[in-house]
Amino acid sequence: MAAIKAVHVSDIPKLDHIPDSTTASTLYSTFFSSFTGNNSRTNKFHVIGHRGSGMNMLQSPDSRMKSIKENSIMSFNAASKFPIDFVEFDVQVTSDGCPVIFHDNFIVTRENGSIYEKRVTELTLAELLCYGPQRDVEKLGKPLLRKIKDGRIFNWNVEQDDSICTLQEAFQNVNTSLGFNIELKFDDHVVYQEEELTCVLQAILQVVAKYANERPIIFSTFQPDAAELINKLQNTYAVYFLTNGGCEVYSDVRRNSLEEAMKLCLRNGFQGIVSEVKGIFKNPGMVTKIKEANLSLLSYGQLNNVAEAVYMQHIMGVDGVIVDLVQEITEAVFNAQNSGAGNDNEKTNTIKSMKEEEVVQH
Repeated sequence: MAAIKAVHVSDIPKLDHIPDSTTASTLYSTFFSSFTGNNSRTNKFHVIGHRGSGMNMLQSPDSRMKSIKENSIMSFNAASKFPIDFVEFDVQVTSDGCPVIFHDNFIVTRENGSIYEKRVTELTLAELLCYGPQRDVEKLGKPLLRKIKDGRIFNWNVEQDDSICTLQEAFQNVNTSLGFNIELKFDDHVVYQEEELTCVLQAILQVVAKYANERPIIFSTFQPDAAELINKLQNTYAVYFLTNGGCEVYSDVRRNSLEEAMKLCLRNGFQGIVSEVKGIFKNPGMVTKIKEANLSLLSYGQLNNVAEAVYMQHIMGVDGVIVDLVQEITEAVFNAQNSGAGNDNEKTNTIKSMKEEEVVQH
């Protein structure tokens, strides 16, 4: 544990790489309360699978980031083999009203030697399902490529491929013990009218109402208006607001800080916040304020694949982490939970150190 005690808030954002392995012994064993999908409290630190058993980073040399097709039935069920509480995935609605699970705003494909981009929400379900692997093995799907933020385009090649799936299929074919963290996906560059948002959300809610049964559900979204609407349209499931925590700047001030995220949650009666982990490390004092406001706090980001970053969040009071390296992180959390490592004095001293560094940084 000695090496971990030397890790401070100012150091964590420098850990931009995913390590080759996660050291289980580095995690702290104190676990904190968190909201679950049915608004009850449990004394458990939550580990959530990102897009199932992990997102695909096609540009990465790390084979773990290209193991199983993200946001697929195969990925969700692979994640369910480990002691996680939820899988997180992205839901959009096709032009003919079907909720589908797909992260990117655009389908990227190759036709007659040229690259084309087609917006997911402008395709019908039948058109969308033509891309990538097909359920019918005798059929050949259209090429499915991926364009990353820097503009590079990759063939979407993974070790274990699977077809695009609908939200209904996920409910019907994924282990029923696994909770769903449904991210309501909207394009940051599109201005949505309330009527359009309502139509999309109602299509998703119809599927949830019909197929969720007793499965725990969390709704989350970066879109503030969509968060407000989903909270008004239903009162069964928890609503979490997604934020970069100030790591990026948007024209909508509600998206620009943990402070604004907390205000939005309190104003609308949301249950919690999901923040980019670097936003939490840059402003650790907000964790206490968020907890005192009786809100749950989860985090996402590549740093959640680093044991030291998960350790820091444990002692800060974060309620759970969304991770790509599901096996490694769940093993680390399990071993830490049963190791008896750490004590209240260590927690107090570490948080005190964090607060002192926060003052220096500002």
